[in-house]
Amino acid sequence: MLFSEIIGQQELKARFIRSVTEQRIPHAQLLRGPEGVGKLALAIAYAQYICCENRKTTDSCGVCPSCIKYKKLAHPDLHFVFPVIKPTGKSSVVCDDYINEFRSIIVKKKYFGITEWYAKISDDAKQGLIYSNESEEILKKLSLKTYESEYKIMIIWLPEKMHTTCANKLLKILEEPPEKTVFLMVSNEPDQIITTILSRTQHIQVPRLKDEEIIQALIQNEDLEIDADQAKYAANIANGSYLEALAVLNYSDENKINFERFVMVMRLGWQVGNKKDHASLKSLRKWADDMAAATVGRERQRNFLIYAQHMTRENFIRNIQKPELNYLTTFEDDFSKKFARFINERNVEDLMKEFALAERHIDQNVNSKMVFFDLTLKIIMLLKR
Repeated sequence: MLFSEIIGQQELKARFIRSVTEQRIPHAQLLRGPEGVGKLALAIAYAQYICCENRKTTDSCGVCPSCIKYKKLAHPDLHFVFPVIKPTGKSSVVCDDYINEFRSIIVKKKYFGITEWYAKISDDAKQGLIYSNESEEILKKLSLKTYESEYKIMIIWLPEKMHTTCANKLLKILEEPPEKTVFLMVSNEPDQIITTILSRTQHIQVPRLKDEEIIQALIQNEDLEIDADQAKYAANIANGSYLEALAVLNYSDENKINFERFVMVMRLGWQVGNKKDHASLKSLRKWADDMAAATVGRERQRNFLIYAQHMTRENFIRNIQKPELNYLTTFEDDFSKKFARFINERNVEDLMKEFALAERHIDQNVNSKMVFFDLTLKIIMLLKR
């Protein structure tokens, strides 16, 4: 992947190039930032530049044997670690079991999210993980000498999904790294990475994209048939994330489902708290049971709770009556015209805390039925304020 294929991030591109030309490549770097800003693509382009046999001043050459292999993500000195989902009935799984799928989604899309990755490799509504036995694969790969390049490069996508056992073994390698080995970690939620790993990596904040950069990328995307006004609208709502801009234009099925779930729980919660509607209370209990169902799964439960925090925040901001500060789709905005007044300074902080607490409990494998039933009770009380 070339730097020129990545949207924006010019300062970081220059920084990575400078580290190579000055021969000051840190052995462990953590690219951190929101989803959809190009962190994984930057890591791959950086790795390609390190291994390129005929580097240019602004990019890899793209035509040397190393670059040709990087284009297919099949260079023998490039290794990937990423979360996977263990199939039912299988005792163990490693990243290489899914390496072809991982390569294909990067080559095809360049920008994709964790939910899309899970959907590609599994129909189950489960959370992915970098399992404990992956540490053995990492040690084995890094114990070998390089095949063609000066450096071995390991890109770890979403190290926050790493099992504790694997993370601890990785820590030992970071403390005493093999010669000419570079770790590039790409994280959406660095606060969930164990602190000992965080302290041994150089942190690189990947900022949100500018609206102008997203607009240009959307217009140039051959798979989209949109005009400048549509691109501008999507970029304004996307809040610096190219993935969010695509989601606005496509309004994916999951977004629609999360929107409908949010509308339902808020309407039912308000009716129970303010009108003492017993029928709505039964419906609210059913809503909690449906959310806790195994068919929804923890990853989708977590996605909903993240979405609910977004909607709570945006509805509170909408009361300020400054549209340029809002990041709502047409569907969301139509609902918020009447609903926003119920999210106010008396309840907004506590609502955000309750959704965030529920998200944390889902991450910690707390019984989801208890989590969502408790959440509905808190929503009833908070919407009365």
